[in-house]
Amino acid sequence: MVIRVYVASSSGSVALKKRQQAIVGFLEANRISFEEVDITMLEDQRLWMYRNIPEEKRPEKGNPLPPQIFNGDDYCGDYEDFFQSKETNTVFSFLRLPPVKDSES
Repeated sequence: MVIRVYVASSSGSVALKKRQQAIVGFLEANRISFEEVDITMLEDQRLWMYRNIPEEKRPEKGNPLPPQIFNGDDYCGDYEDFFQSKETNTVFSFLRLPPVKDSES
């Protein structure tokens, strides 16, 4: 399965851009393989993202905002969920990835 982070490259929101960068930066720093999907450029991907976010995670009004994270077709969560998993050191579980084994030299 592939980790996909749905982002919006043309957002005017500084907060949204910082959240997107925090997730992408963390994944890159920890060498976690992922795809960045820009929903402002790919209409079919934006619609797929909207359809596959669970009902309980959708806002009362409007559409869910990026960043949204999936592992394959499995919804992992949004920025708040990611941040919580980082704080509790459960990111691999959050991303539905096997835990990293310490390598001994």
